Amino acid sequence: MTITRLDRSFTRWDELLALILTAFAPMNGRIDPPSSALSLTAEVLAAKAEAEIGHVAIDNGKLTGCLFLRPEADCLYVGKLAVLPQAQGKGLGRRLLGIAEETAAELGLAALRLETRIELVDNHAVFAAWGFSRIAEKAHPGFTRTTFIEMRKSLAR
Repeated sequence: MTITRLDRSFTRWDELLALILTAFAPMNGRIDPPSSALSLTAEVLAAKAEAEIGHVAIDNGKLTGCLFLRPEADCLYVGKLAVLPQAQGKGLGRRLLGIAEETAAELGLAALRLETRIELVDNHAVFAAWGFSRIAEKAHPGFTRTTFIEMRKSLAR
């Protein structure tokens, strides 16, 4: 398995889109509002990779995981962390998060930040086990109830 940074030579946008949609599919019908992954297209992903720092995991030629990173003022935002269902539970998510930690260190950022839907309590537990702490409960525009939580992990300098 190799983890590669997305660059201009990457052309497998449709496969990357399918990976994200497959990994996020268990959320369909469980979260409200629906996942922003449903509004992604191959073109949107290509633009996202230009604006952010993207990585893909490739196992025997098949895309099996990804994440997108966005530097913020005091942290690195981790988004669209996705692992195919058949590859979950084997440490790939943790390896991808390790890439995020390395990237944050290279950029001089002392923390990682992510958001996860309030309904996805299993994800909360995984992120907590990986060193993230809940720092806020928030609502999407138009909602009066909490729809997602914000989590943060401080990194050793």
